[in-house]
Amino acid sequence: MYFEFLSADDKKAIDALKEYHGGAKNISATITDMRTYETRKRILNDKGFGDMISDAEELVKKFPKVKDYEKKQNISYDNSLGIGTAQVSGWQGAKVTHHAMKRIAASAENGEECFVPSEFISVVALTDNYIYNGDLMATLMMSENIMKCSKFCNTNLIGIPQPKARFKKLEEITGKKFEVAEVNTENAAIILKNQGTFFGNFGGIECANDNHLVYLDGVTRTALATGGDFYLNPSWSSIIAACYYGRDIPNLHFKISMLLSTQTVMQFRMLLNIMKSYLRDDNTSPLYEINIGNGATSDTFIQCAKELDESGIKGVSLAAHIYINPDLGIEGFNWTDNAFKVLESGTDMTFKYESDGTARELDTMAAYFLSEDERDANAEKIGDVIYYKSLRASKDGKSFMKKGIKSIFGGSSY
Repeated sequence: MYFEFLSADDKKAIDALKEYHGGAKNISATITDMRTYETRKRILNDKGFGDMISDAEELVKKFPKVKDYEKKQNISYDNSLGIGTAQVSGWQGAKVTHHAMKRIAASAENGEECFVPSEFISVVALTDNYIYNGDLMATLMMSENIMKCSKFCNTNLIGIPQPKARFKKLEEITGKKFEVAEVNTENAAIILKNQGTFFGNFGGIECANDNHLVYLDGVTRTALATGGDFYLNPSWSSIIAACYYGRDIPNLHFKISMLLSTQTVMQFRMLLNIMKSYLRDDNTSPLYEINIGNGATSDTFIQCAKELDESGIKGVSLAAHIYINPDLGIEGFNWTDNAFKVLESGTDMTFKYESDGTARELDTMAAYFLSEDERDANAEKIGDVIYYKSLRASKDGKSFMKKGIKSIFGGSSY
């Protein structure tokens, strides 16, 4: 006996939410427009970020180049080996990103070239202020339009306080009820039972009942306002809902967090079944990337990649943490040897850094949940953390290159 993941009632509510936001074609077209250099430049000038963006455009001209390193080291690549894609987490807003750019630019002169990662991850609460005041768009412009990262992943946490009227509107649109608590006279937040904070356990895994609709609404509002097209997704129910929701929005993508516990091939097959249920016409999935859990071995990673290939599902990449924050897992975690085994087997992988392997100040999960004022006050310290992660990714990427393994970095590094 086979059971559908979504009932007719579930689909009706999700479809209604999408239509409220203008429908799939409108959402897709708006994302496309809001991602352009011209659109973002105009909006950011109006919002007071013009000087920062202009400085970023000068800084990027000084960035070290991968091709210079390849030429200097006489690098050649073996096509039988896998390809590694560099990913760094913690791009916490515009001031943080701008400071990291200063450090990357300076690295061209200090003898320790730091390349821009190909993929960025950010764990900043998608509050209305962050979405609409220009901070997030400035972060995206510096990352996507100027540094030319291939992907920038935002994190939507369902426990974020929102205007009370928004919950009422969502109930009206979807026919569902949301259990919320008053935060202040204007705002309310989803009640989270497992931890009880606004942000929830591990940043929003608790997605009970129909709260996946709140997740999708936050993603859509952010995408329409900023052009952000890639979102972290740590809940089974919101993953299923996102696959159905995004099946006709080709430029909306989701990433699976390692917190979902894809530690075994059995768990990975659960994701394959979800993707297979809501594939796009071209056999791609709204799920762009899956982070294999930290407990997995290189053999498990390789087997997951093999089964992904055999599934016929296209365009999905697999990622693994190389280093992680001490408060995210076991102290001294280092997956470098496993990464070499994966790549040397001919398997592609995204090599990700939650840490550079040292216990630096603000290289913690707690830094992801600072208030906006605290984040701005510590922008240089957090920007330094990102720089050192990117430097570690660059060093490991160079080690891969010397073994004939092609490593992919951001466009501004070429």
